Amino acid sequence: MPLFLTTPVPPVITPSVVTQTFEEPADADDPAIWVNPRNTERSVVLGTLKEGGLAAFDLNGRTIGVHPAPAPPTPDAKPGRFNNVDLLGDLAFVSDRGRDRIRVFQVDERGARDVTNPATKPVFSKTEAEVDDQHTVYGLASGRINGKDVVVTSRRSETSIALLQVTKDRRTYDTRKVSTLDLPSTFTLPNGKQWTVCGEPGEGPQVEGMVIDERTNTLYAAQEDVGIWRIPLRSNGFGKPQLVDKVRAWGAPQKFNPETEECEPDGPNPGFGGKWLEADAEGLTIADDVLLASSQGDSRFVAYRKADMVPLRDFRVKDVEHSDGADIVLGKLNLFVVHDGERPNGTGFAFIRF
Repeated sequence: MPLFLTTPVPPVITPSVVTQTFEEPADADDPAIWVNPRNTERSVVLGTLKEGGLAAFDLNGRTIGVHPAPAPPTPDAKPGRFNNVDLLGDLAFVSDRGRDRIRVFQVDERGARDVTNPATKPVFSKTEAEVDDQHTVYGLASGRINGKDVVVTSRRSETSIALLQVTKDRRTYDTRKVSTLDLPSTFTLPNGKQWTVCGEPGEGPQVEGMVIDERTNTLYAAQEDVGIWRIPLRSNGFGKPQLVDKVRAWGAPQKFNPETEECEPDGPNPGFGGKWLEADAEGLTIADDVLLASSQGDSRFVAYRKADMVPLRDFRVKDVEHSDGADIVLGKLNLFVVHDGERPNGTGFAFIRF
């Protein structure tokens, strides 16, 4: 039995503050919250800006600094492009999609300082040509598992995710890949038929939104056109993944239209998907025993009881559209930050204090 009755219009939460609007080539994407242990009111919110780098904000939404993404090593190479960010203590880990590397930043009340090992290597690519093909690091989550600091990152346009252990060399940090896992792109439907996720030729259904639950050693991963996976996590590998909620279009026939470069319906939806998430399934964050997920396709957020993934409620954030990433902290700060993916002149972030 559901824990609440749905209403035609989900409740709307009004942000406390919003950040500045970022215009191309800066493009806001994913936030993370650093809680200042000495003075909560001087905590910092980080936000990735893709080719615009990594921004730091105070709790009033004011930009206190922007760390640029790396320049391309040669004129023909791809520049740095910061996609996702997560915090572990005072270290921020950033997926540099442009260069296929994990960047590490030291965070304090003044902002962020790059402490990445200059010799850090690509995560998925073996050559510069592969880096430039951009099947590179994408989503990201960090946590402490079995006494080790780890990062999980996904691969753009692929179903792969990788587990990396954090290493330190004097004053810089690096990550070492120890395991990978390939999620499926083809599924057996309740009617016995096989369903393959639609996509552009050569591209698979990628993961972006992820969060690590340190209490239970579990990774939650949002495969955009599929749904939310629960994956047991060890410091050196992954357990068996379980699909715990599906997007509404899961199992629906689609075909790729090369003219629009979009997947379009190719028959009636058989109704095998979930009821709560409108693809893409995106940003994930945990608040105590609740998992929050961005239903990007209809600009809603869904709260689940984490233990059994029973939906508790859905809601919107006023004027926030097509949100990619989200982060929440509880305690002295009580702050929820979401990516705002569609403003008249660009993108940004919205803060909700409660």
